[in-house]
Amino acid sequence: MLSSRARYATRALLDLSLRDDHKATLIQEIADRQNIPVKFLQQILVALKVAGFLQSRKGPGGGYALARTPEQITLGAVIRAMDGSIAPISCVSVTNFHECGCPNPETCVLRLKFREVRDAMAEVLDHTTFAELRELQLRVNGSPSILDYVI
Repeated sequence: MLSSRARYATRALLDLSLRDDHKATLIQEIADRQNIPVKFLQQILVALKVAGFLQSRKGPGGGYALARTPEQITLGAVIRAMDGSIAPISCVSVTNFHECGCPNPETCVLRLKFREVRDAMAEVLDHTTFAELRELQLRVNGSPSILDYVI
């Protein structure tokens, strides 16, 4: 399960991906649009900046903007930056492996299944970019309705 930190980070990055102007966006605006507590969002945006996903600007016209194009940012990379491993249990993690304490790890069928889960999640998350998410969001929202007046 994703942490709130990872969920909010993905929502904030999608929000910035949907901005066509690539101008810096104020934290408050992102927080309002995405219903994220401002103080928590500030911490998340700093972490995303440190991870190389965002850049910030101070002063008038300041805020946060993407440091890379949406095509270069994957869900998997963001989730790993926020939560570490995407594995459901530590003994199948590629990035944060720890023995789970089972008596026979080489023959543990739970480990085999959880490895399949990890691999399936990684396949989807590592091949989903924020550009794809942006396009999907735009399709889901639909095009603006066209008003047809008859007088």
